[in-house]
Amino acid sequence: MSALSALPFLKPGHLRSPQSSPGGQRRHTLPASEFRCLSPEDAISVFEIEREAFISVSGDCPLHLDEIRHFLNLCPELSLGWFVEGRLVAFIIGSLWDQDRLSQAALTLHKPRGTVVHIHVLAVHRTFRQQGKGSILMWRYLQYLRCLPFARRALLMCEDFLVPFYQKCGFEALGPCEVTVGELTFIEMQHPVRGHAFMRRNSGC
Repeated sequence: MSALSALPFLKPGHLRSPQSSPGGQRRHTLPASEFRCLSPEDAISVFEIEREAFISVSGDCPLHLDEIRHFLNLCPELSLGWFVEGRLVAFIIGSLWDQDRLSQAALTLHKPRGTVVHIHVLAVHRTFRQQGKGSILMWRYLQYLRCLPFARRALLMCEDFLVPFYQKCGFEALGPCEVTVGELTFIEMQHPVRGHAFMRRNSGC
């Protein structure tokens, strides 16, 4: 069982009631809305959403397909997908990092003993944008991180125009990031993650 399935705030928001078939037998239906860790089998769906979301804006993707598979094999517990009736509509992929700030190496490495969660990418399918799903997914992801005993901070890098979005999610800007991708430059942002013991006493984790 994944860590997500044990957390009440990450369980499906609601389930569709079983419906009767014409023959009178009840048939199963998919959850109307479900949050779970991603697996390598989700990699193609992830990449299709990411490619459409980023290439039109920046000309490149934060993670290519082989890198998505890489992180979903190494640390699937640091990912979160939002599925509607079995279809992936939004996702976050993260990995662990062991330094105060991000460096170029953070784009491809997972540091198992790290205490910083590097959020590589958040993306929403085009037909589900402008509905607040990105903010909801980030909130659920941060709640999940607070129940991981090793997580102390979350770090991400974004372009200038995304800074207000992440500030609304509770991130603070640390200044320019040393990481560059081609001619793109980024702002580095952080969010504190509370310790496991505190959350276990106060939130049922």
